[in-house]
Amino acid sequence: MRILKVHSYYTQPGGEDTVFRAESALLRANGHEVIEYLEYNQKIEGMNQAAVALQTLWSRPSYQKFQQFLYKNQPDIVHFHNTFPLISPSVYYACQELNLPVVQTLDNQRLICPASTFYRNGNLCLDCLGKVPAWPGVLHACYHASRLHTAVVASMVALHHWLGTWRTKVDSFLCSTHFYRNLFVQAGFPAKKIVVLPHFVQETPMPVFPKKDGEYALFIGRLDPEKGIKTLLEAWCQLDFPLKIRGEGRLEEWARGFVKQQDMDKIEFIRRLDEQGLSNLIGNARFLIMPSEGYYETFGMVIIESYSRCVPVVASNIGVVPELVPDKETGLLFEPGNAWDLAEKAEWMWRHPAEASKMGMQGLDSYRERFTENQCYQTLIGIYEGLVSLK
Repeated sequence: MRILKVHSYYTQPGGEDTVFRAESALLRANGHEVIEYLEYNQKIEGMNQAAVALQTLWSRPSYQKFQQFLYKNQPDIVHFHNTFPLISPSVYYACQELNLPVVQTLDNQRLICPASTFYRNGNLCLDCLGKVPAWPGVLHACYHASRLHTAVVASMVALHHWLGTWRTKVDSFLCSTHFYRNLFVQAGFPAKKIVVLPHFVQETPMPVFPKKDGEYALFIGRLDPEKGIKTLLEAWCQLDFPLKIRGEGRLEEWARGFVKQQDMDKIEFIRRLDEQGLSNLIGNARFLIMPSEGYYETFGMVIIESYSRCVPVVASNIGVVPELVPDKETGLLFEPGNAWDLAEKAEWMWRHPAEASKMGMQGLDSYRERFTENQCYQTLIGIYEGLVSLK
């Protein structure tokens, strides 16, 4: 099959970029021809802002450029990832002109939240969900702390809602969890077109069994308020076993200062690692901690990476997390923002290595059943083949 994958790379590399590359590599590994149509959001810095705003809403040049690309490459199907802001929604119409099936991955919340985070002023915010246009986001200047910039995003979504773009120009939407599928349905997206396709972790050699008890608890993620780093360190004031922290962010200086001030010698900050080093760091942990609060993770890839290494998870009971971490099966859930509850669950996991090991094994089973390369490939190619057969 000849597959066109479309993506605009972010200014700051992120999970969506990783998913795009991994899926393209997976399809090529299974014998498909993958063509890529790419943009790079770094280009925005040198562009006229009015032009960027117009391109976000509807771009005739983008439409014409994409139309010519389609004529030249003749794909069987077109799969979009991030299109914001340089790949205008006008390109969907170019696909329809050639009767090409269109798939759109929904790996961010941009189409139902202007900020794409559901996070405002330190708290969870769903004020814009289902509102067209998303006027609360404009009022609060949720995108780039600018009412003007937010208005452009909200206008793009509203325009294409009214034009029926999402209903009639996209044949299938892909969501990584049922939780997010339900949110998009609540916002008015067609339920029958939204398919759940979990992300996968590229397969690595499995741990040797019986797996040794891990030597530390582990946090991997941005050191930002919504990731729960303050709650994590407050919990560790009550604990006396090792914690390793891998990440950078807005609260890194605060976190390092707090650890030093409290003389928390069981906490170690880990430098950036290569792929193998990160895999080893996860595989040697007793358990992973994911303490997000006031914030909906888009997926939680580090959870799946932990499962693939037979490591259970202690995580906050919010958003997609309960879907990925069934309580008392592959890990333990705690109340978001509750340092005492986190400390209690972490203490239990540390003091019960046999039970933790069993949860890790169940996590490995979950990985093998739902999150491998082969599982993703079979679902994805089934979607492609079904859509192509209908055209």
